[in-house]
Amino acid sequence: MPELPDITVYIEALSERIEGQKLARFVLQSPFVLRTVEPAPGDIVGRKVVSIRRLGKRIAIGFEGDYWIVIHLMIAGRFNWLAADKKPPKSALAFLCFDSGTLVLTEAGSKKRASIHLAETSDVSALFDPGGAAVEGLDFNEFKRILTANNHTLKRALTDPKLFSGIGNAYSDEILHRAKLSPIKQTQKLNDEEIENLRAACGVVLDTWTNKLRDLYGEKFPTKVTAFRDGMAVHGRYQQDCPECGTAIQRIRYASNEVNYCPRCQTEGKVLADRSLSRLLKKDWPRNIEELEKLQLDKPK
Repeated sequence: MPELPDITVYIEALSERIEGQKLARFVLQSPFVLRTVEPAPGDIVGRKVVSIRRLGKRIAIGFEGDYWIVIHLMIAGRFNWLAADKKPPKSALAFLCFDSGTLVLTEAGSKKRASIHLAETSDVSALFDPGGAAVEGLDFNEFKRILTANNHTLKRALTDPKLFSGIGNAYSDEILHRAKLSPIKQTQKLNDEEIENLRAACGVVLDTWTNKLRDLYGEKFPTKVTAFRDGMAVHGRYQQDCPECGTAIQRIRYASNEVNYCPRCQTEGKVLADRSLSRLLKKDWPRNIEELEKLQLDKPK
């Protein structure tokens, strides 16, 4: 799912291309992507784009007269930008045509979760922003207050859109690795030094990756937006070497997601139980790095 750095570069690219432009056509090729009844798409056609903003992981495009198109890309939704004379693909869920070009919404896979909401409102944030705080603007006391208001695992707290804005599965892994904290550590068990390290890690990771993506795309429209990036420390790097200590990256799988972490840097050498594999292996499940490495060495070649 595109997170804060990806959404930021999308918005910057869109601002350069459609801000001040009138919407000439709004075509919904998949009727299921639209989740609202009013206003109608035709009510927005002919209006000029006056604002583009991020609402958590959503992108909100504002038009004259307090009209909004709010798009949530979910896991597999992506934007493409086409020249005005290019025809959008039949597989597109929807597209918005401007004189400057066409914004195309696509979604890979069979599970269509991306959504478009239309609204006529003077306060779009009240309708669609989950309410999470932007971590880059928080001082220590405010960050601590939000983080420790309830006792959750750090992974859950960082990815809760009602607590923090724009952080998902990928960048939470990177933040926790930089802060040298276990993803399952409880928020109310942290001391002030750990909380400050986590706050600083949030800022560094999100800022670093936003700038990396800006440099990667330059003036081009963002393409190949993915949760797995070359240069990430732990996310998507299961069994690869940790860039800090060389220990094999481990993971915890749950539902359709997974947590990636370094057992030496983050969990004091402990290998966290994976719900599926640890149940299967039971007593043979490795409890620490030494047992894990022995298990790997004992595998037949």
